[in-house]
Amino acid sequence: MAKDCSFDVISEVDLQEVDNAVNQASKEIQLRYDFKGSKSSYEFDRTKKIIVLIAQDTMKLHAMQEILRAKMVKRSVPLKALRFEKEEKTFGEMVRQEVVIQVGISKENAKLIVKDIKTLKAKVQASIQGDIVRVSGKKIDDLQEIIAFLKGRNYDFALQFVNYRN
Repeated sequence: MAKDCSFDVISEVDLQEVDNAVNQASKEIQLRYDFKGSKSSYEFDRTKKIIVLIAQDTMKLHAMQEILRAKMVKRSVPLKALRFEKEEKTFGEMVRQEVVIQVGISKENAKLIVKDIKTLKAKVQASIQGDIVRVSGKKIDDLQEIIAFLKGRNYDFALQFVNYRN
């Protein structure tokens, strides 16, 4: 009997790298000329996995978003893991925005991945196990085809492939 091969599809974010990126972004806005004297700031709540951006106006908020994205890319944090919520006006002229860090694959997204894998009609089995999707099959080539297919799909969430077993 042939041994099954498998891998897991996950969506993980290194929170320490997110913390480092937020700290670098905070330092940059303290040094930038266009932010001198402003009360703009980043706040990262590690337990809730939320970054709060506070700026004096929408123009500064958009600049802060771009700075944050650049720092995340340098730290290898996938931008698809960041979900920018709606901008809110706060006291005075201040603007506030939350950035939610998406960790794990939701049930709806896991079902979408399994459905997409089934459309290939490859001889593999895909199963949802909590917030991961396990794909197993007899041939390594089939699994590699699935990985290439999923990388080619444009999902609105970040994917990683781990625990590749022969």
